[in-house]
Amino acid sequence: MAADLRVVGGTLATAQGTVDAGFAVEDGAIVAVGNERHLPDADDTLDVSGKMVLPGVVDPHVHINGFNSIDTYETGTAAAARGGVTTVINFAWQTWTGERERDADDSVWADSGSLLDAINRQKESASAAYVDYGLHATVTAEDRSVFEEFEAVVEAGVPSFKFFTVYDVGVSNGFLRLAFDRLADLDAVAVLHTEDDSVCQALTDEQRCSGRGQPTDYPETRPDYAEAMALSDAVTLATETDCKYYGIHTTSRAAVDELAAAREDGTRVRGETCPHFTTLTEDAYAEQGTMALQSPPLRTADDVEAMFESLRDGTLDVVSTDHVASTRTEKTVENWWDCPFGVNSLQTALPVFHDEAVNRRGLPYSFLVRVLSRNPAETFGLPQKGRLAVGADADFVVFDPSESYEISATDNASLADYSIYEGREVTGKVIQTYLGGQLIADDAGVIGRPRGEFLARDSPTWDPQGGME
Repeated sequence: MAADLRVVGGTLATAQGTVDAGFAVEDGAIVAVGNERHLPDADDTLDVSGKMVLPGVVDPHVHINGFNSIDTYETGTAAAARGGVTTVINFAWQTWTGERERDADDSVWADSGSLLDAINRQKESASAAYVDYGLHATVTAEDRSVFEEFEAVVEAGVPSFKFFTVYDVGVSNGFLRLAFDRLADLDAVAVLHTEDDSVCQALTDEQRCSGRGQPTDYPETRPDYAEAMALSDAVTLATETDCKYYGIHTTSRAAVDELAAAREDGTRVRGETCPHFTTLTEDAYAEQGTMALQSPPLRTADDVEAMFESLRDGTLDVVSTDHVASTRTEKTVENWWDCPFGVNSLQTALPVFHDEAVNRRGLPYSFLVRVLSRNPAETFGLPQKGRLAVGADADFVVFDPSESYEISATDNASLADYSIYEGREVTGKVIQTYLGGQLIADDAGVIGRPRGEFLARDSPTWDPQGGME
């Protein structure tokens, strides 16, 4: 009996290296990999001669349909599909009222709320998703009654829980200690945004009082030591409770030093950084103003080097986007503290990071696949994602490593109408994106009906994981 699709003529990129080979797809999964003449017959053949074929990117840190992002599931996942991202993990906000922060007259956070209700609200909003998606249960109130939901949340296919140490939704170390103890019993993952709130708030207040509202002033209010201090506290609590710990959007050498001290072999402690922290420095605030504002801030050239050193040696495991969509008008403000945090990059992350890592730094495609696809899939309990292997979902990207183009926000599928990479020339372009063996996007845009599905995940097993060396 014939397979549904054969993909032939290209070079496959895997976590182990590259190989000139093809694969066959049946019922949405890869059923054979190897030389073309050894593949089964198929109803259709896709000839990708001269191209790379990469596993679909797995992005475990995106903001869609949330208090801080104008992207819906339709627009956010369209951007993902056009950027070679086939799986995203979004956030289910425990106490969110449903209003965007920029549009609300009062707080967008209720005093209490249910994680299970938040998960269901996100699933109800996701019918137009073009790519597959999972969710992080996001605790946004220091109310211990939420612990009673943890087991049911894990059973609902959401074994990762997000916490903040900053903002109105930040929680205390004592609360984290109790939460981590319960998550450890469930073998769930604690996902942490770590900055010391008191330090950041004190420095912000000081700038407000002195009228220092320029974008170039902003990084001083969220220094690297504030990130490292909070990370150290949180990872210590996770280690003491034997809770899996995942640190998001790591930005600084100070922070990765703290992570490295606790990491050991990666069976309990892991972390990520983002494309903007590997390609841009704080100079972007002088060049782009508030368009480049996100939290934590862009840092120094040495911090950029630290991100690559840490990705290479395994201190950091993943590169995610932390995609947040705002408009240029929203981000154009007189004082930086009135600017919404976050930048959009679901559509541009793969080509930008490929250009930096592979073209400029000479890193192999196996590195690219590990940090963008395999590692996030393994870290968050998605064994069928992030690889080109028999039994895996047939999520893949046809990628032209030699085509150069200039990034422009006019191409955005996201509702965000600007890009921090505007005018940047990159070499390497997403040509087509496939989900379950079905073409969902090409150069012209998304194709066909939305076919993304909710991914119910089991608690992941974190095997020992090292870097390149």
